[in-house]
Amino acid sequence: MENRCGWIAQAGDSPRREPLNGTQHADWLIIGAGITGLCAAHSLAEMHPLARIVVVDRQRAAQGASARNSGFVVAHEHPAKAELQGNSGFADFQVDTTISRAASDEVRKRIARHAIDCDFRESGYFFAVNDPRKLTDVEAKLQTLRAVGASAQFLHGDQLIQKLGTRHYQAAIWCGNGNALLQPAKYVKGLLDALPETVTLFENTEISGLQRLSSGRIRASGSNGCVEAKQVLVCLNAFIPRSGISDSGTFAMELSASLTRPLSDEEFQALGTVEPWGVLSTRPLGATVRLTPDRRVMIRNTAEYRSQDLSLAQLATRRKHHVLGLQRRFPMLGEQDIQYTWTGHLSASRSGQPYFAKVEEGVFAVAGCNGSGVARGTLWGRLLAELASGASSPLLQSVMQRAQPGWLPPKPFLDIGAMLRMRIEASRARTEI
Repeated sequence: MENRCGWIAQAGDSPRREPLNGTQHADWLIIGAGITGLCAAHSLAEMHPLARIVVVDRQRAAQGASARNSGFVVAHEHPAKAELQGNSGFADFQVDTTISRAASDEVRKRIARHAIDCDFRESGYFFAVNDPRKLTDVEAKLQTLRAVGASAQFLHGDQLIQKLGTRHYQAAIWCGNGNALLQPAKYVKGLLDALPETVTLFENTEISGLQRLSSGRIRASGSNGCVEAKQVLVCLNAFIPRSGISDSGTFAMELSASLTRPLSDEEFQALGTVEPWGVLSTRPLGATVRLTPDRRVMIRNTAEYRSQDLSLAQLATRRKHHVLGLQRRFPMLGEQDIQYTWTGHLSASRSGQPYFAKVEEGVFAVAGCNGSGVARGTLWGRLLAELASGASSPLLQSVMQRAQPGWLPPKPFLDIGAMLRMRIEASRARTEI
């Protein structure tokens, strides 16, 4: 048993970069080399072609949480009851959708600009349930999604079985026109490999804190060196406290997933004439499942509020949970068919909105992807670079106005409340795991 991400294994490694050693001087420092940090680096290089840009990452670049997610490019979220057309939350849902559609488009632009081969598919995906009672207000949801520009269709029975190749799901809303799927590790690796020459990257470099110097510059210290920069962008998402920012209103969740071997020709043909697909649950802790272009099944059906990483023994227990979810959907698959199992972290907030801010003079930060990190992380990288550069736009203003992550109680009350909430949500989602 090992914690090895299947997406990263398939994407392969980029050339290694050296750790930070000694003192580096830069115009810009970016902490974090995931989707947001790399997109910020690209944007800064475009806006400031003569500037020196330094990026540091605690581990191998492009192999953290950004490479470990499920690969959903979110333009249209599943609307909550309060967000349905005619209800009080619909106006905010419209604004959030405008941001999400811009984020989804930003992914397409990056893929085209850098010629990234990441199995990108414009096929939409499904909000699907085993228990039809967990997909409510269907007609109102279809109208709401269509009102904000989505393509939306209700499917059930044989029509849904033909689309997914499994009888597990009983009802679904397919949602397209912006929603897409990709291989996340290939995408973030593509961003990494396309970095311009004006960007210097140091891997395996943990920053222990930021210090304001008398000159007004900011020093970011590591174990074997430091970077002194005029401006700092913190793009750590779930790990934002590592930079010394402790009041972002966001918290980390640990997820685990498994990816099977490719289905055999016989197994795949037994599913019918299905295309690669993705399924999101309508419940917060329901399973996320994909049938990939190379005929593998990915399942993510655990999410936990944790202050410490899972051990390998604990991950083995989660893997058995993955097996149960697989067998409910594809009875021919067992634990022996799982090729990779891994963990990853998600940055969440109480309101579902991000932390996006000028922290102090010369320091800017973003966190709180809330499960939409591929698209929103891509857009945030550009917008954070624009904010730090003094630029403005209606889209940037919308993001900043919506960036209200909500108040979090202090520990240990946060820990107790979060764990209780997770137990309640797990109970509500038990038919969808």
